[in-house]
Amino acid sequence: MPSAESTQASVHETDPVRPTREDEVAAHGSELIGGPIGRHALLGMSWWTPARVVALVAIGVFALGLVQKAPCYNGDWFFGASSQYTHACYSDIPHLYQGRGFADGLVPYFDELPGDMQYLEYPVLTGVFMAVASWLTPGSGSIQDQEQWYWMVNAGMLMVCAAVIAVCVTRTHARRPWDGLLVAVAPAFALTATINWDLLAVALTAAAMLMWSRGRSLAFGVLLGLATAAKLYPVFLLGPLFVLCWRAWKWRDFGKALGGAVVAWLVVNLPVMLFAFDGWSKFYTFSQERGVDFGSFWLIMAQNSKNPLSTDTVNFYATLLVLLCCLGIAVLTLTAPRRPRFAQLAFLIVAAFILTNKVYSPQYVLWLVPLAALARPKWRDFLIWQACEVAYFLGIWMYLAHTTSGDAHKGLPQDGYHWAIAVHLLGTLYLCAVVVRDILMPERDVVRRAGDDDPSGGVLDGAEDVFVLGPAAHPPRHAAHFGGPQVEWGSRDAGAGPG
Repeated sequence: MPSAESTQASVHETDPVRPTREDEVAAHGSELIGGPIGRHALLGMSWWTPARVVALVAIGVFALGLVQKAPCYNGDWFFGASSQYTHACYSDIPHLYQGRGFADGLVPYFDELPGDMQYLEYPVLTGVFMAVASWLTPGSGSIQDQEQWYWMVNAGMLMVCAAVIAVCVTRTHARRPWDGLLVAVAPAFALTATINWDLLAVALTAAAMLMWSRGRSLAFGVLLGLATAAKLYPVFLLGPLFVLCWRAWKWRDFGKALGGAVVAWLVVNLPVMLFAFDGWSKFYTFSQERGVDFGSFWLIMAQNSKNPLSTDTVNFYATLLVLLCCLGIAVLTLTAPRRPRFAQLAFLIVAAFILTNKVYSPQYVLWLVPLAALARPKWRDFLIWQACEVAYFLGIWMYLAHTTSGDAHKGLPQDGYHWAIAVHLLGTLYLCAVVVRDILMPERDVVRRAGDDDPSGGVLDGAEDVFVLGPAAHPPRHAAHFGGPQVEWGSRDAGAGPG
């Protein structure tokens, strides 16, 4: 076993990790641009830093996603019931320009809408984003022209969000900047980026993760609070962070994060809550009253049952399932042989919410992409999961084409769509299983293979354990045996063993 001094040197090694040297898929893929990096390459000597390269790649792939929507932009959104589905280019954005009153200048949450939806059914910060895009949309021309402009304006704003996400992932793990390429080239990311406005919340969440990795707990909380004001799912990250801080006894930092999140959320929501409560609460009541919908295993059960469960019953069981998942993640955190990395638990908790929810819209994959790149930056596993998500992306549009094509029966029938849902569920479960395995067998974690503890953990990185349960309370003197050097984790002080 190496000495404490040599151990510390390996733990705090500053050389960046080269994916083409440790990842077979990355090495083979690099042949398209000249092959794996050489021993004598001059790194850090060019304007082309990893963050700039990843940002440009993300913008380029995002642009390819815009090209994929071209058939709809040129007419499928406006003519024909099923053509936008057969071309797999559907987007909520142009349809809601008029459907949610932006074409008529209505104020979200304050003005009632004509039709079935009384108020805008999105969280406040997303509503602000939608309204700003409508202000930038030219009001002249036909309604079709305006809807096309509205989609283009939103696409430009969302492209900025996509670049921010890629750069934040690149900078979160200081020694693994090229992991940001997983986000930049993710096919499901490009295909679903302009379906809805989810990228705003994803960008704020990615920025929050970056702030936490830098030890800026208050900034993390503020950004997470803003992300929760744009979409509900970011608030789930506070759960695993609470358990991690419990294990490491970092209550002050968790308190700052929680306080910042609450204050930021209130600053955005309180004015609308006070002066337009009915409009503000529409998002929450709509989420509660919404029935079983696309993409969930609940839909498979409902469509194969003669007596499907009521919405209230599904709400109860879905809530129970996600709470059980939260409990399981908490137990895993406190009993794991090493304290799990924050990104691993963040991915697991969001994936648990997605898997148990009564609806899975295709753009929800955006929530997981940056977290997956941080939790399991292994190209093979990431691409397997992405392939499953692309299959679901095609499956849902082909199913909708089938249901809207009448007697023509174009697309995918119901049984085929159920298989597409199953592929999505199995792909996400596969990635969850790999992440759980990495937690239980930390020597299999590619991020920790060189001796790093938790590069996205901020104050948790290298901290000693204080509260643990089960076998973790009596760890061995060294890491589990594997092919690399043996490393002691825990305190940053030389010679200190694990907590």
